[in-house]
Amino acid sequence: MVTAGYRVYGYRWVVLAVSMAVNFTIQILWITYAPITSEAAAYYHVSTLAVGIFSMTFMIAYIPLSLPAAWLIDTKGFRFAMGFGVVLMGVFGVMRGLAGSNYALALLATIGLAVAQPFLMNAWTTVPAKWFPMDERATGVGLITLASLVGTAVGLVLTPALRSGMSIATVQLVYGAVAALAAVAFLALAREKPATPPCPPELVERALVLDGLKHALRVKPFLLYLAVVFVGMGIFNGVTTWVEQIIKPRGFTSGDAGVLGALLLLGGVLGAVALSALSDRQHKRVRYLVLGLAVAAPALLVVTVADSLPVLFAGAFVLGFFLISVSPIGMQFSAEVTYPTPEGTSNGLIQLFGQSAVVFVYLMELMRTSNGSFTPSLVLSVVLLLIGAVVLSRLHDPAMTHERVDAQATAVLDGPAAPSLAVASEQVRPAGPAD
Repeated sequence: MVTAGYRVYGYRWVVLAVSMAVNFTIQILWITYAPITSEAAAYYHVSTLAVGIFSMTFMIAYIPLSLPAAWLIDTKGFRFAMGFGVVLMGVFGVMRGLAGSNYALALLATIGLAVAQPFLMNAWTTVPAKWFPMDERATGVGLITLASLVGTAVGLVLTPALRSGMSIATVQLVYGAVAALAAVAFLALAREKPATPPCPPELVERALVLDGLKHALRVKPFLLYLAVVFVGMGIFNGVTTWVEQIIKPRGFTSGDAGVLGALLLLGGVLGAVALSALSDRQHKRVRYLVLGLAVAAPALLVVTVADSLPVLFAGAFVLGFFLISVSPIGMQFSAEVTYPTPEGTSNGLIQLFGQSAVVFVYLMELMRTSNGSFTPSLVLSVVLLLIGAVVLSRLHDPAMTHERVDAQATAVLDGPAAPSLAVASEQVRPAGPAD
């Protein structure tokens, strides 16, 4: 495929696929205890809060590691940084399964997995930026987001099913084996960049990491989006971490919690793909960010108060469709509005603020009522989502629109250096990776 004189390689889908696979797996390892919190507490002889720490560890680790991971991605390349992460994921995934019923060892292995996560998630925008043309990048980010959501959904649904026939340690060992296989696939198949760039050089090359970081932190729309990310990711992580405990006071079961989580993430998968594709096609970001938060707010209210299973499940699906779809569109919005900040740096800051919202997850536990209800914190979340929608509605789409990209490509090809560039773009190896 040749776009505006630049070669786009079919191998980009292989690189994207293995990146999706490892992000799919790390999310399973993150969420695996959430739908069986009560059983895990009995298995390890600890409190439900101690079980919640398995999930919160991932968020806590992100705070000091997000920017170093972004720096490694931007300086050494995503293949090197993600390769480091997948090795940790495979080793500690298996180790957690071998820990048996020893809570301390299982937590130690979980810390190792938590260290791996930033090196995988902070490359979400970098992989499409290296391999995909501008008008496919939000879709590429959306597909990686999709893989992460599916991983979370699988962890929520499959864990209770596996638990019915095997011990928790054996379940973790199964997931560890999957992690090891995904790591091997990534190391074998991932490549850093194609033989020739998929777009004009000025849309690929980015500023140095430190300069890019300083620039990003001076971009007001990006800072406002970071504030919204803190709220949105806090709500998402809080609901998925405490899903069983949120619905239990209303008489729902652990199985219902698993289905709710799966529907939340199924909606997210569909929303991430559909709305990201529409965002790319229409070359609009802000309208979909506002739409996502505005519809997610009433959907979360339904999840908060519903006492009917069909209504609860419908609310969860709509919540996932609109809230989660904000993530890939917002990441691409950030990569464009902070240009020329490296994608790994802008994404790293987003992930840092999102995972810093672990304080919100803990706050939800502190705000529980005497009968165990999460209603106060969930109502607060609804209000915060509406405020976020108002804040984002005041922003404008980045200048790096499709029209500007086309204009830049045309200028490059029609300018004084056009012949040599055009020839260079055609003098490429057969479709495949460069490294």
